Amino acid sequence: MLTSSESGEVPRHVKRLGREVAMQFLFGCEMRGELPGAAGFEAIFPTLIETLGVTEPRLVRKSREYAVKLYTEVALHEAEINAAIAAQCEHWSMERLSAVERNIMRVAVAEMFYFDSVPPVVSIDEAVEIARDYSGEDAGNFINGVLNAIKNHLPEKK
Repeated sequence: MLTSSESGEVPRHVKRLGREVAMQFLFGCEMRGELPGAAGFEAIFPTLIETLGVTEPRLVRKSREYAVKLYTEVALHEAEINAAIAAQCEHWSMERLSAVERNIMRVAVAEMFYFDSVPPVVSIDEAVEIARDYSGEDAGNFINGVLNAIKNHLPEKK
C-alpha cells in the first residue's frame, strides 16, 4: 500500500481524498496486472481509507463516490489518456515513468478531460501535491510540466 511521505497530516477534502484513493487503486491494479473494476475497488477501499486515516462517514462515502468516477473514466478512456500523457513526455515512454507518476497523471488527465466542473488548473495543482506527497519534489515538477502541456492543448470550454 502506498503511503504519503508527508507529516502524516490527512487531507480532509472529498475530491482530494477521491483522487488519492483512485490513484492508489489504479496503482494496485497495475502492479497486480488487473483491470480496474468495482469488485476490486470495494474489496480494497476500506484498507485505502483506513491507511489515509479517514473515519468521518460522510467523507468516506463522498470520497468513495469521487474515486469511483475517476477510476471509471481512466478505465474507459485509458488509451486516450495514455496517448495525451505520452505526447507530452519528451524523451520518456510511459513504461519509463514510475507507476505512481503514471497513475497520478492518469487521474488528473481524466479529470481535465471528463469533469467539466473542475478547472484544469485545479486538477494540475492537486496532482502536483499528490506527487510531492507520494513521490517527491522532482516528480511534482515533472508532472506539473506534463499536465500543463496537456492543458494547453485542451479545447476551450464555452
